[in-house]
Amino acid sequence: MMDDYSEYDGLGLAELVRSKQVSPAELTEAAIARVERHNPSLNAVVYKGYDDARRDAAGDLPDGPFRGVPFLIKDLGMPVAGWPRSCGSRFARGLTDAEDGGLTARYRQAGVVLVGKTNTPEYGITGTTESAELGPCRNPWNPGHISGGSSGGSASAVAAGIVPLAHASDGLGSIRIPAACCGLVGLKVTRDRNPNLPDGFDYALGNVVDHVVTRTVRDSAAMLDATGYPDPYASYPAPPKDRPYMEEIQRSPGRLRIAWSSETPAGRPIDAEIQAALERTAVLLKGLGHEVVEKGLGVDYRALFASRGAAAAANFAAGMDRLIEQLGREPEPDELEPLTWATLKAGRRQTGADAMRSLQETRMLNRRTLAFFEAVDIYLTPVLGTPVPEIGFIDPVNLEPREVNRRQARVFPYTPPFNFSGQPSMSLPIETDSGGLPVGMMFTARYADEAVLFRLAAQLEKEAPWKDRRPQVWG
Repeated sequence: MMDDYSEYDGLGLAELVRSKQVSPAELTEAAIARVERHNPSLNAVVYKGYDDARRDAAGDLPDGPFRGVPFLIKDLGMPVAGWPRSCGSRFARGLTDAEDGGLTARYRQAGVVLVGKTNTPEYGITGTTESAELGPCRNPWNPGHISGGSSGGSASAVAAGIVPLAHASDGLGSIRIPAACCGLVGLKVTRDRNPNLPDGFDYALGNVVDHVVTRTVRDSAAMLDATGYPDPYASYPAPPKDRPYMEEIQRSPGRLRIAWSSETPAGRPIDAEIQAALERTAVLLKGLGHEVVEKGLGVDYRALFASRGAAAAANFAAGMDRLIEQLGREPEPDELEPLTWATLKAGRRQTGADAMRSLQETRMLNRRTLAFFEAVDIYLTPVLGTPVPEIGFIDPVNLEPREVNRRQARVFPYTPPFNFSGQPSMSLPIETDSGGLPVGMMFTARYADEAVLFRLAAQLEKEAPWKDRRPQVWG
């Protein structure tokens, strides 16, 4: 078994395979060994597809950029043929997918070996991965703290060195939040940059996107090059890129116009440590030659969040109704968590006019968000407004739904607007707090401009390197 397996990123492991220094089968065994070693303390991997992984690794893998590299799929909206899909819910027990989803197929063409599936909160609706069905997923930096959500299992596994990269999805922050909690690179791509339909619940709104969480910028770039080509069936086709993202990370970002702010929807100040980390990041960027100004987004966040409520609830209810049709029955009272029940009931109360008015108002406010980027290239905020919380602080299993959402609004105030507007937004592990937990900074660009994010991220990875930081649970 490779003792130094976890020291490599995905492209590094693929190069070892390409040069015949190691086989895909050996990498698969290294990943399996680390699942068995670390999962008891992290609860990151909730389905072990070892037999399929060993068969695939021994077979004729596609010659993609990640040929032979172990990979994990989030156990939510992305089907894998023959594998169960729990969606983090007691109600979905017994659900098995008959065929791969569109993005799953693209991952396979990139050459990865699917080893298992990762923990997620119930239907991905919270920023912490703590469900009654799967149990809490823990943070490798401190297992008493959350790994974020809803891609918390993927982030925990990558941060611990179980795999170098893993599938993640983001509907309100579910790539960026776990990346920030676990010290990773997490890019929410432009709407429909990667194929979304027909696999997820987000048929109508276009808020949810899929990509990966990684330890290095180049792994994120290379995987998006491999999967982010045009989808002929996309509801919102993303404009084409100018060149491969692997080329972008070799290019200078130039002198960017960067606005930064800590303004929150409620107008409350954020935690002092997070504020200080944000200000240090602004100083770092100015020192790199960028034009840096303190300037808020100028959008009424509360109106934006209020505007989306009816459409989001109705969309969730429609997705749940499709699952109910698939399973052939309604959920029992104890099969859904309180927040899930509340969201489902709220969605079923909406009229068509309610949902359409909500969608119209959100889109009008989105225009103001997008207009902000006519004058700036990048908008910088923290990802979280507080240090990474302890397990049980948000607690969607036991707390009343209103209290869950109140606590989430305090901890995760920054990510949702860019799901509504569809813009690319990236979390980078720039800082660490006094307790040794990561502090992620969020960089958002114009619609479809992942290129500028990759150029800036590569610059920051060089100037403020993070890849050699190690969590408590590692390797």
